[in-house]
Amino acid sequence: MSVHKNVKRVTTHVLQEMKDNNEKISMLTGYDFSMAKIIDSAGIDVILVGDSASNVMAGHETTLPITLDQMIYHAASVVRAVERALVVVDMPFGSYQGNSKEALSTAIRIMKESGGHAVKMEGGQEIIESISRILTAGIPVMGHLGLTPQSIYKFGTYVVRAKQEEEANRLIEDAKALEAAGCFSIVLEKIPAELAARVAKEVSIPIIGIGAGNGVDGQVLVVHDMLGINNDFNPRFLRKYHNLYEEMTNAFKQYIGDVRSGDFPNEKEQY
Repeated sequence: MSVHKNVKRVTTHVLQEMKDNNEKISMLTGYDFSMAKIIDSAGIDVILVGDSASNVMAGHETTLPITLDQMIYHAASVVRAVERALVVVDMPFGSYQGNSKEALSTAIRIMKESGGHAVKMEGGQEIIESISRILTAGIPVMGHLGLTPQSIYKFGTYVVRAKQEEEANRLIEDAKALEAAGCFSIVLEKIPAELAARVAKEVSIPIIGIGAGNGVDGQVLVVHDMLGINNDFNPRFLRKYHNLYEEMTNAFKQYIGDVRSGDFPNEKEQY
């Protein structure tokens, strides 16, 4: 009997059961109450309140500018809508790197003020101390390896990561280190499918991919991308399930036309 169909509330334990049962995990981003309510009621397993809100909600070029207060605002909005999904909240750039005490206080603020269920952090062995400290407070941590957007200025580009053997080996070591530290899951972003499948086999915790092929335990996409709201973002890994950009534009134009012609509101639409 399938694990995810029988649960009223998805937990980190449920995700582990899904991996152990060879059931794929579905994950999407969410940033606001209305959208999160629809995503959750559709039956998604995990909603990630991503720092990608910096791009899709605020229009920044990178994920770096978003603040902790802003992340908490988005996360609290999502949590108020959700009844079933596990809500994971990104820890923003600068709130945990290099200072494990600050990392813990950041994670505690996120959990207390947003009501989220777990936090996500980018990086490998260099952030293990921060992860360990957060876990001592009983806060679940999801890792993130491969293309780590918070390190965009170090990489200088959003190209596929870990194509060379040395970087691939380091990624596998990092994944094992995150598992050993106590992470409940890891996101792998934009790495070769073969390498991602190997990681999913070599670690026992769930591996969620974005641009990491089909050999992992689940998938995540940015909701605005998969709905086709972002018209100018077309990476190879993205499947667009809708063209909402076009549909919404047409609806807005129709409304504008109806207002200008005096057609809206008609007699039935007034008091």
